[in-house]
Amino acid sequence: MNLTPRHTQLLDEVRAHGPRTIDALAERFGVTLQTVRRDVQRLAEAGLLSRFHGGVRLPGSTTENFAYRQRQAMQAEAKTRIARAVARRVPNGCSLIMNIGTTIEAVARELQHHRGLRVITNNLHIASLMSTNPDCEVIVAGGLVRGADQGIVGEATVDFMRQFRVDIALIGISGIEADGTLRDFDYREVKVARAIVEQSREVWLVADHSKFNRPAMVELARLDDIDVVFTDLPPPAPFGELLALANVECVHARAAESDNP
Repeated sequence: MNLTPRHTQLLDEVRAHGPRTIDALAERFGVTLQTVRRDVQRLAEAGLLSRFHGGVRLPGSTTENFAYRQRQAMQAEAKTRIARAVARRVPNGCSLIMNIGTTIEAVARELQHHRGLRVITNNLHIASLMSTNPDCEVIVAGGLVRGADQGIVGEATVDFMRQFRVDIALIGISGIEADGTLRDFDYREVKVARAIVEQSREVWLVADHSKFNRPAMVELARLDDIDVVFTDLPPPAPFGELLALANVECVHARAAESDNP
């Protein structure tokens, strides 16, 4: 689902204030009840909101992520914009670790014409995508293959990642909370991601706007462990201030596109 500005504002309202009634949302945005109900229905079908009698709330689970196919469809346009912004910054001839995530997969599609890359990954989708580039060397981590999304996780994967020291880690995330923590759902995936962060000279985080204020169970890192965040829209409060305090560069993909027509 590609969000309209009103969809984005509605989601931000629920993230900021918790469960909201249809009446309150209609008054807040100056639209009819029917308009809000249509918006809410679309957002609920995309898995971004949960409905209850007379209102909506965030899906709210801190223990389970959306299904892989659902995540692929969510924010597809935003992920493509982010991926293009990342690809413009990745130099030819560098070493990368690319972890699990549909936004990271979008980045892989945008790196198809880069030269001299050495890519280490624990994601079979990314390995398949990057191996089609004859100027790219791909190294695949060992470990347990997670059938739901072809991610590779476990202690063997952690040990594998610790062999390397790369120029850039490209990591995705399920949620960024208002205390500055980066969080995900699977502790095995998080352990691998922590090792990736530790073994990289720079850490680039890709996260569309829906990841801000989204809860998840396991802490992966904090914002001050990151060098650059690529997102599609300016982050809501308090994240702009948190990023500045942590000295993290924030790249807005839409602005980056306008600077590079």
